[in-house]
Amino acid sequence: MSVSTLASFEYLERLPGTTFRRLYQQPSTALAIFRRMLPHLAKTFVMALLYMSKPFPLTDLDLWVNPNSKRERDKALQLLSRLYIITVTPPSRDDPQTITLTQKFGESLRLALTGGGEHNSFGVPSNDSVAEGVDLAFLDEYAREQWEGILHYVVNSVGQSMGGGGQGPTDAVKHLLEAGQLVTTGRHSGKGITQAGFSFLLQEVNAQVWTLLLLWIENAEKMELDSVEVLSFLFMLGSLELGRAYSKDTLTDSQRQMLPYLVDFGLVYIPRSSSGHFFPTRLATTLTSDASALRSVSAGFDAASSAGGAKGFIIIETNYRLYAYTDSPLQIAVLSLFTRFKARFPNMVSGRVTRKSVGNAISHGITSDQIITYLSTHAHPQLVKNASIHGGPVLPPTVVDQIRLWQIENERMKATPGFLFKDFENGKEYEGCVKYADEIGVLIWKNDFKKMFFVTRVEQLRDYIKSKKLK
Repeated sequence: MSVSTLASFEYLERLPGTTFRRLYQQPSTALAIFRRMLPHLAKTFVMALLYMSKPFPLTDLDLWVNPNSKRERDKALQLLSRLYIITVTPPSRDDPQTITLTQKFGESLRLALTGGGEHNSFGVPSNDSVAEGVDLAFLDEYAREQWEGILHYVVNSVGQSMGGGGQGPTDAVKHLLEAGQLVTTGRHSGKGITQAGFSFLLQEVNAQVWTLLLLWIENAEKMELDSVEVLSFLFMLGSLELGRAYSKDTLTDSQRQMLPYLVDFGLVYIPRSSSGHFFPTRLATTLTSDASALRSVSAGFDAASSAGGAKGFIIIETNYRLYAYTDSPLQIAVLSLFTRFKARFPNMVSGRVTRKSVGNAISHGITSDQIITYLSTHAHPQLVKNASIHGGPVLPPTVVDQIRLWQIENERMKATPGFLFKDFENGKEYEGCVKYADEIGVLIWKNDFKKMFFVTRVEQLRDYIKSKKLK
């Protein structure tokens, strides 16, 4: 399961059954969850049950599964139950357990697979004349500029050789990034990336989109938007055809209110000359795609961008010198978070990974493992080739070890909130309190000479001291 699938599944798993029943009224939603959220075995169960007119005995299900795969069977059934796709009857002495698809999910998936019904769940193509120049290349370039504007803001590099004039994201997107703790704003230090923000940058584009969308969905109720309609619209976008214009007339009021936000994210393009239709971009049409289709996101962005360096552009030597063969402002901005640059050429930057540069990254919450992961993920093909030939690691071990050691140096002092106890009447009272604090697992530090100690919680210890004084 990909990162984006896990993130969206964790959100869906928290939803109540009533929400799922509303979601499954739309065939596009049922199809999207079937395609993207379910493993192969769970899909097999669903397809086998889809056209069964009667409940299926649960014991007969074992005949479909390898005897050595009972754990996988149980996981698949648990997943289907949590997503309210199946109903399993409780155990009974009189009747065997049976399994059926929930009514709404079964009906919608059958409509999606057969193309039946008049639900407009997969969008309605617009009959309006389409503006000239709105083709796949234009939509890819537009989506790339919008999304990279958001990423530039995360790394605090808006205006540094950005496409689109360096405007950056809208205020609504900025507030969302701050609410999601992907960036932080200090009184004196200004804006800065967080550990969660750097993890966000390490994700693939589709996972980044889902991360931001899930943050936005959680705030949808504050904007008086129906979260079910929001989810349904996102699943619908994942089923639309890239490059085709779709009518806004069939959308609900909540879905129309969503469009400006989706424009900010680069998921939707609305021509200025015509407000009656919209175009889904590649970011939108791959929301519910499988892993092979997701490669088209990066491919489309690479074609839209004249800047190279999507993957495999970093060389780092044992002397900590780093060479990045890229002219992408975004990639350079990310590297600057933990690299001290010394020279810049038309298609390459060079610098050095130092104690100070790594320490600066760690002070923003970025971990050594995240830095190492980024360097490994974007290592130059020559480094990868040498590692495969000689059977060694992609990055020099001395560099990896030193980056981790620099983080350890910054973690020598650790702040722990708690309570300090001192000024005891005698040594016996001190020893009794220390012993009790240690027994209940709240003792952090003690000094027997000064008769003082530090604990994380005080409630039980306070009651203990009171009870001793009453005796």
